[in-house]
Amino acid sequence: MTTVLITGGSGFIGSHLVRYFLDETDLSVVNVDKLTYAAVTVGEDAPGADGRYAFEQVDICDGPAFRRVLATHRPAAIMHLAAETHVDRSLDTPAQFFRTNVEGSFTLIEEATAYWKALPTEAADGFRLLMVSTDEVFGALGATGQFDEVSAYLPNSPYAATKAAGDHLARAWHKSLGLPVIVCHCSNNYGPWQTPDKLIPKVIINAIRGKTIPIYGDGSQVRDWIWVEDHAKGLATALARGEPGQHYLFGSSGETSNLELAHMICDLMDHHDPDSEAGPRRQLIRMVEDRPGHDQRYAIDWRKAERDLNWRPIRSMQLGLEDTIRWYMTNRDWWTMRLRDHHMDDRLGLGRSGPNQTEIPSK
Repeated sequence: MTTVLITGGSGFIGSHLVRYFLDETDLSVVNVDKLTYAAVTVGEDAPGADGRYAFEQVDICDGPAFRRVLATHRPAAIMHLAAETHVDRSLDTPAQFFRTNVEGSFTLIEEATAYWKALPTEAADGFRLLMVSTDEVFGALGATGQFDEVSAYLPNSPYAATKAAGDHLARAWHKSLGLPVIVCHCSNNYGPWQTPDKLIPKVIINAIRGKTIPIYGDGSQVRDWIWVEDHAKGLATALARGEPGQHYLFGSSGETSNLELAHMICDLMDHHDPDSEAGPRRQLIRMVEDRPGHDQRYAIDWRKAERDLNWRPIRSMQLGLEDTIRWYMTNRDWWTMRLRDHHMDDRLGLGRSGPNQTEIPSK
């Protein structure tokens, strides 16, 4: 039975990818995850996998340990999602991002190359390393335009810069050594199981609790939001149909400013929970000090993925947000524990840690 190895398979996107393979294919899955604060599943659980799932708690920076995993499970492909991904945290603790996103990616690429070279010819020809990147490596857009597969790399945060470094390493190993690498970029993901320190969960959870909903700066920054399961299907499709050396971008044409997004969530919360003591949720929104170097706009041109992979996003923003809100409303124990254990109520991204938020009058 064919096996795919997923690094970071206990993270938000990774856990949805694991579920996709187990639910929609007959492939076996090996989840390699360090289980940091960003893990949303414990790793061992995979209901209904019928023996097709294995978990390895391994740090991708540990070359010998990762080598052992490859030798044990003999995957036909590796999908590399393990990363530090929170922009605000990267401003406060960039060394952690350098270690995981640069050193970790280098170690993984080196071990993958040695493994691939030792495979029999037929297996080597079919082997793929799929690197999961982000649209943030391309920097910021103005009022018009979209990122595509030939956009220049212009990262503006430690997170984006370290992810770009991993992409460049993968490209260099492909060009110089022939490693069959595919690189995928995606817009902002949302959906169930996302940690409470990310924007959409934070707005929902604070709306549930009747707490202040902080929005950075004037809230005009624009993002293209994609339902996480649409992204997971895109990654699986890129692995199956993508060509080595190619980049594929996944988006949903769902551009929304941060403030507009908060308004949408508040209005949906009022509809689903009209008797809340909080009253109209929009009154909870407060504009807070912006983070340094905050990119103004991202947008994705995903026509190549549609043309070459026959992929399209399915879930609308309206339905996706409704499903996400319902999930957080019915899984309070899950996010309450993470708020408590990982200080996810604290304000990050100002180069200093701590719970204080400096409010700025709304414009």
